[in-house]
Amino acid sequence: MATQIGEGKSLTELVISWEALPDSFQLEDEPAENTSQPILAGALRESLEIAGFIQPQMLIASNFALCATLNEQFIAKAPDWVYVPTVNQNLGERKSYTPNLEGDIPAIVMEFISDNDGGEYSVKRTYPPGKWFFYEQILKVPIYIIFDQKVGLLEFYQLENGRYELQQPNSDGLHWIDSMSLFLGTWQGTKEARTGYWLRWWDESGNLLPWAVERVEQERQRAEQERQQKEKLIAYLQSQGIDPNTLLSE
Repeated sequence: MATQIGEGKSLTELVISWEALPDSFQLEDEPAENTSQPILAGALRESLEIAGFIQPQMLIASNFALCATLNEQFIAKAPDWVYVPTVNQNLGERKSYTPNLEGDIPAIVMEFISDNDGGEYSVKRTYPPGKWFFYEQILKVPIYIIFDQKVGLLEFYQLENGRYELQQPNSDGLHWIDSMSLFLGTWQGTKEARTGYWLRWWDESGNLLPWAVERVEQERQRAEQERQQKEKLIAYLQSQGIDPNTLLSE
């Protein structure tokens, strides 16, 4: 028989404490279900790194254990992507993260749907509790994002009065995240031999934060534009009877 969390108690009577991950604890979450999930998570981090957003006090991770203890029962969930603004200690390696004990509550958690088992929407209170219940009622993460990469569906939930409420995007199809001062939205294209839908970041002016390959292409185009402008200037000077080399030597 399943163990009932807080049986006979209301949500306000649940006793939550914050303890580190025991060495013997086995995560219930399976590793990434397909190759797309780590690529999607890595792409989100990559553009943030290139933009200079990531700071030492932040924690940004994927398939990484978030821990809590509810009514003396230890719980850990591993979201596909998580962002914590400030941690107490900058560690080179982490096996897990316990909010309040080690720093801030995560500002954002994301789940990428691969198989329609509905686990991302689970409000189950029996042990172990569902992901939705864990993020909403135990951790109280302000923003919960569910992304179906197969069809490009982005569901953006925000915690309002203790419950997740679905938010609508702006006219450009983007969601503003105040804690990051960035927009989040979907984008369709190819990266790392994967063609499909992606989650991408935009700055407050609406500029897409580039990936490394895009930054290289931008630099190549800029260099090519400068070369063409220089050639046009040389051609103009020559048409006026002026030796460009003479000007350059001066």
